[in-house]
Amino acid sequence: MTMLKPKQIKREKLLDRGVSLLLEKGYHATGLKEILEAVQIPKGSFYAYFGSKEEFAAEAVKHYIEPFIQRLSGHLQNPELDGLGALQAYYAELIDEVAQTGFKGGCLLGNLMGEIGDTSPLCRDALLEAVGRYAALQKTALERGQQDGTVRLDKSAKSMADLMLNGWQGALLRMKVEQSVEPLQEVCRELLDDYFRA
Repeated sequence: MTMLKPKQIKREKLLDRGVSLLLEKGYHATGLKEILEAVQIPKGSFYAYFGSKEEFAAEAVKHYIEPFIQRLSGHLQNPELDGLGALQAYYAELIDEVAQTGFKGGCLLGNLMGEIGDTSPLCRDALLEAVGRYAALQKTALERGQQDGTVRLDKSAKSMADLMLNGWQGALLRMKVEQSVEPLQEVCRELLDDYFRA
């Protein structure tokens, strides 16, 4: 395991706290002072880690998506799960977690897409990259399902992966308003348990 240098550790702490605050308050309502105080870093030191708040948000997007990529990859590497089963297990875990957190936050990607996706080219590029990586992994799972005969062949794996992401993002918004996991469960039932099946 690689040992992180103190500067890298502080940068990781800034990103961890930043992701939490961006999820809770959004980009415009999140102040740098609040992030820095939470991790006990002087205000002037912020620019030793990030060139601007916008750059920080772009890096927070990359930081945020990585655990989701790793977790889905872990399900895909499970020899007991086929491609569709890996997606079902992955999304079931996410649903359990959002219920435990009281339906707060939603998804940082979706939140920032709505708030600054069309006003910050730097963040837009980071969001597109994160969504692209996430969609590609889900496409891989669906392709595996097509190869083993569990996923329909008359739709492309890419179009189904995009549909899953689009449906999930919309369901997360409804989840926050309705304070219920039902929209998330419905997306999984309708797509993973029905529409995608061979």
